[in-house]
Amino acid sequence: MIKLDKKPNILVIGDLMIDHYLWGSCDRISPEAPVQIIDVKKETTVLGGAGNVINNLLSLGSDVGVISVVGDDEVAKELKSMLDKHGAKSFLIEQKGRKTSKKSRIMASHSQVVRYDHESKNSISFDSEKKIFEKFQELINRYDIILFSDYGKGVITKDLSKKIIDYAKKYDKKVIVDPKGEDYSKYSGAYFLTPNKKEAQIASKVEIENEEKLKEALIKLKTIASLDYSIITLSEQGIALLKDDEVILRPTVAREVFDVTGAGDTVLASLGFALSLGKDLVEAIEFANLAAGVVVGKLGSATVTLDEIEEYKTSLNQSSIEFHLKTFKEIEKISNRLKEQNKKIVFTNGCFDILHKGHVSYLNTAKSFGDVLILGLNSDDSVKRLKGENRPINNQDDRAYILLALECVDYVVIFDEDTPYELISLVKPDILVKGADYDGKEVVGSDIAKETKLVEFIDGRSTTKTIEKIQGK
Repeated sequence: MIKLDKKPNILVIGDLMIDHYLWGSCDRISPEAPVQIIDVKKETTVLGGAGNVINNLLSLGSDVGVISVVGDDEVAKELKSMLDKHGAKSFLIEQKGRKTSKKSRIMASHSQVVRYDHESKNSISFDSEKKIFEKFQELINRYDIILFSDYGKGVITKDLSKKIIDYAKKYDKKVIVDPKGEDYSKYSGAYFLTPNKKEAQIASKVEIENEEKLKEALIKLKTIASLDYSIITLSEQGIALLKDDEVILRPTVAREVFDVTGAGDTVLASLGFALSLGKDLVEAIEFANLAAGVVVGKLGSATVTLDEIEEYKTSLNQSSIEFHLKTFKEIEKISNRLKEQNKKIVFTNGCFDILHKGHVSYLNTAKSFGDVLILGLNSDDSVKRLKGENRPINNQDDRAYILLALECVDYVVIFDEDTPYELISLVKPDILVKGADYDGKEVVGSDIAKETKLVEFIDGRSTTKTIEKIQGK
């Protein structure tokens, strides 16, 4: 699984837009015409087009730059403000007389009633092309990888595409493209494209009916656009890759599909993200499939985080043990998100030096009180102060790994203090669990948790007795 040891720097070039929503309800028909009257209650705006790729990259943990062309209008100012607020570094070229894209949707009871667009769809001017390329030349060394998000609104012209791809190759920078239109020669020399099945059929003029036709389409697209690799996204069937004349298919496993809006943007973002961290192409595809599996389970154009992908992997029984060992900062963010999802958090802590049946029974009982069990684990130094110089028998990494192998333990956080009070303050659990030997004693953190529960240990089971038995005492 991907761990974010460094922040990748990714540059997005493409068509930016604002998705604007007017939310309301409808109780009557207009007397002026046979149309619904919508009583607007709320108005929202989100980044759309290439902006959804940017949102996904930011939520995954990237540093993101964006180059695009906008008009000299109020929508452009709004768009720039949104990019700044999200934390993207924007390099926007203003073109006089051009309309910045804004798509407005009137929604009633979560159903779209009508959409109206304010935008220019013609190709950007030669002067704007020149300014984009000059800016790209200036910025190229700052970024690990370049993503084209082409929505067919005129920013990525054929000449500009060729110039950027050729120049990127001189610096050994990969260009990945979410394509638009029928002529993929426009992206000649790209690392690969990410068309969906319908787009691939149109561009390759091959009807993808079976595996043989799928391979034919992949080969044709690779030839048309002189690609390093050829890829086709296949919705719930996953992603197909042509590598060394062999088709590799990695399926997507979605628990439940609510909305496929923006899934293509998530695939582009997650592929670029994984590759920029040094993953090979097959690993990147597997990561992108997981990301897509998360976003199709959400409503509307959605983003995905590394933690959501890991939780999703857990639900598919594919999760890596190490990823569930968290820092204080990480567990605070996870706890906040779990609360937003109305999950009941259970917290317990201890040394758990030599794991035995008593520990497992105790932890299983603790997990039964809620949805997620977070375990605070005493560090080696902390155990020495509590138990003496000869303890622990097993070091903190070994103890954490073994605990995380238990199905009932969701996250482990190692703490160095004598008590886990600081950690409990960050987690703010619903349920705090300790052993029944604390009956009548003060339980650290009970003033923070909503409820404290004491659990009986199994008689005759303890780490001390296990050690004595090993020593023949």
